[in-house]
Amino acid sequence: MPRVSDTVTDSRRSPLHDHHVALGASFAPFGGWEMPVQYSGTVAEHTATREAVGLFDVSHLGKVRISGPAAAAFVDRCLTNDLSRIGPGQAQYTLCCAEDGGVVDDLILYLVGADEVFAVPNAANSAGVGRQLTAVAPDGITVADEHEAHVVLAVQGPRSPEVLTAVGLPVDQDYMSFVDAEWSGRPVRVCRTGYTGERGYELIAPADGAGELWDALAAAVGEQGGLPAGLGARDTLRTEAGLPLHGQDLGPDITPLQARCGFAIGWKKDAFWGREALAAEREAGPRRRSWGLRATGRGVPRGHMTVRRGDDVVGETTSGTFSPTLKTGIALALLDTAAGLDEGDVVAIDVRGRALECEIVKPPFVASHVR
Repeated sequence: MPRVSDTVTDSRRSPLHDHHVALGASFAPFGGWEMPVQYSGTVAEHTATREAVGLFDVSHLGKVRISGPAAAAFVDRCLTNDLSRIGPGQAQYTLCCAEDGGVVDDLILYLVGADEVFAVPNAANSAGVGRQLTAVAPDGITVADEHEAHVVLAVQGPRSPEVLTAVGLPVDQDYMSFVDAEWSGRPVRVCRTGYTGERGYELIAPADGAGELWDALAAAVGEQGGLPAGLGARDTLRTEAGLPLHGQDLGPDITPLQARCGFAIGWKKDAFWGREALAAEREAGPRRRSWGLRATGRGVPRGHMTVRRGDDVVGETTSGTFSPTLKTGIALALLDTAAGLDEGDVVAIDVRGRALECEIVKPPFVASHVR
């Protein structure tokens, strides 16, 4: 992938940009940020993460702090999941929905306590989510955009605990929990979260001094046989894991129920944005549902390709890639529920006018090892 010119001025850059340049990274715009796509190559970085460990800079992700009296209860009235299911020191996947049930964004919440929640939205949607919360926040609740105040570094893969231990950070927290630690005199939130399907951690740290932390982690990753990894590998890893990407597999016109994210809806709650529309869709059943497609022939599916059964159009791909682990093409696709398709059925993707035969599978494509 060609390097984006250093003259790009309409994209933000990670505080670690110079470190990525020094490593020979290729860059591309992503969610308004100029981010590293690959260093040594997407397949090598993907494989290193699956077999050893990968180090990702994902500082383009948003950072929004909601604080004040009963801040957690306020957030719970807005977003879909039920914060009462978790306690302080735990994390939760949730959705910010529009009143029609479409997904404005999907995000991770870190519950600090009854009076503080730290939210990590997607890069392009962070400001919008913050504005929506601010618009309805009661007196005393502060919604602070801290997007550029922190970096987020993801250490992912089976040897990720060894990497954190080598730099003196804690590793014993449960999946979807976090601890606040200190490294070189600076606070670091160590989260057992990730977007690869592998055991891993995401570190939220001050932007000031982040280069020292990156260098220490990179050295430890190398000692474990791992590699720095870019957003190219992050995308192939998350697709193999069946994890949706907002703007492709989730979005304003793709509801949580269509995207198989109903687990992130607190149906027993009295209120959250989009509740009425989603309850109606749940009652009627979604008109389409996300499935995995695994190619049985040669070809690489991409997003927005037509899916057919015989002569009938039955859906469209939302994400597609070559799977380095499975050595074949894979895709996530929205398939019409009226077509009566199920796991094991065979369909075809129209890849530039050629039919690519695929088997319908239920994601993930590769077994998860997050716990």
